[in-house]
Amino acid sequence: MEATHLFKSARIRFAAMTEEAAASFSKWSEDPEYIRNLDTDIAFPRSEDSFRKEIQGGGGSLTSFELAIHMVLDDRLIGFAALHSIEWNNRAGRLAIGIGEKEDRNKGYGTEALQLLLQYAFYELNLHRVGLDVIGNNHSAIRCYEKVGFVVEGVIREGVLRDNQRVDRIYMGLLREEWERNLKH
Repeated sequence: MEATHLFKSARIRFAAMTEEAAASFSKWSEDPEYIRNLDTDIAFPRSEDSFRKEIQGGGGSLTSFELAIHMVLDDRLIGFAALHSIEWNNRAGRLAIGIGEKEDRNKGYGTEALQLLLQYAFYELNLHRVGLDVIGNNHSAIRCYEKVGFVVEGVIREGVLRDNQRVDRIYMGLLREEWERNLKH
């Protein structure tokens, strides 16, 4: 089997989170579309300093890995990818991904980053399964997850309240052999 690059694909690369990323994360926290699709927490703007402290405190966990997504061409930071809640005994974990720059969304960077992250999860960390949850009206994210092989495993009906409307919270999962089979097609 040919060796593949762990942290780089055709258009994006993963890098360690640095304090310089805090300014971008703070800016993204003020983008309602980004922050409200990212997770089900309360959306609120965060300061650059709060992100800087979070980045400084990270990196010491063996159950969570957070990576910055940069463009290969110009090294511009466009988002993040994370594996978290890893249960080594079960060889299982969860992932999260976000493309923060609006002009970089819906251009395939998320799918590319997702494939690179799954390669890392399955081949480097030797995980067997990766799961995630997504808000039911985040159609572009759901398409992205399905494209790489994720399947719906459950739904928390009307589990999220946004703009006075109830939306489903969808749980998806992917097994290593499913992902590998999907790569061949």
